[in-house]
Amino acid sequence: MRRADLTEFEIEDQGFKLRIRRNGDERPVVTSSNTPPPFAVSAPEPTPQAAPPPVVFPTARNTVALPEAGVSYIKSPMVGTFYRAAAPENPSFVNVGDVVTETSVVCIIEAMKVMNDIQAEARGTILEALVENGKSVEYGQPLFKIKTA
Repeated sequence: MRRADLTEFEIEDQGFKLRIRRNGDERPVVTSSNTPPPFAVSAPEPTPQAAPPPVVFPTARNTVALPEAGVSYIKSPMVGTFYRAAAPENPSFVNVGDVVTETSVVCIIEAMKVMNDIQAEARGTILEALVENGKSVEYGQPLFKIKTA
């Protein structure tokens, strides 16, 4: 309370009321209603331990790490469902190694029952497809990695 320069704090939830007030002698005074708290919390006893191991988070396949020279990404302009082909029996619009232009259709994103053609908007060669067919995509999510010409 001293660090935040608070003199009083009050919280009420489901019939439980807690008020903490700092008096002039800097000692907090705690008051609560007669209703027992909805749950009891006890502080664990400290035990000497070695430092915990570092936390390592797995990287998602569709995240972009560091910018690479001559590499860019075709990103989703909307939220929806990603499809690599116009129909399940049709071939994919693009595959790894294909050369695309700004107007090349690279995939379809279905949003609210409407199929939207997504264009490359850049010249280059497809290096990697970053989303699986039929998966949901978010606005701005990278869909394809391309080597720009």
